Amino acid sequence: MDKNNDFLYGIASVDFDDFTIGYIEKGSFDFGGVKPESVDVDAEQVPDAPVLTLLQKNGQIAPTFNLIQLNYKNIHAVLGGTLIGGESSPTGWSAPSTLIQKSGKWKIKLVSGQTIIVPNGTIIANLGGKLTLTEVAKIECQLKVNKPADGGSPFSIVDSEDVLKTASSPENSAPVASVSEASQEPADGTKSVTTSKVTSK
Repeated sequence: MDKNNDFLYGIASVDFDDFTIGYIEKGSFDFGGVKPESVDVDAEQVPDAPVLTLLQKNGQIAPTFNLIQLNYKNIHAVLGGTLIGGESSPTGWSAPSTLIQKSGKWKIKLVSGQTIIVPNGTIIANLGGKLTLTEVAKIECQLKVNKPADGGSPFSIVDSEDVLKTASSPENSAPVASVSEASQEPADGTKSVTTSKVTSK
């Protein structure tokens, strides 16, 4: 489909730290936009309207979507925990036994030809849906847009072609985030749980 700079529509792919997560349920993606916060200042002499409006906070987004392609790698990407059988060909998944935070860079590529970039996003997710023969289980996700470590813009919308050019240029070959893993041994002696913590460079 041709690029259209006048409209934003359609989810082509969603990447979390260069890992492309699976299918998103049709009609489930919502920007979750929050209006800017402000305070009106009123004067006794002016009864019909505020004399000043003080801005408190910019408008924000907190996208929500449902992940429905629940292979073990996709589950691990958004829920953390441990892949059973290794990362290359996992045969199962174990939920985390400790509190974890999954944060990093998100790229949401649109069918209309743009890409939404969130340099520092924290994913809040849980298993949902029903196990029936008429629908599938899903992971209900909310993306919390946080301030980048370098103090830059919390999110941006750019042409997808520019994202590809930037990613393929030699000077930008270094990873945008580093992942540190910490294995913690549960008290009952079961298999250790590996958690990932992503910090922006």
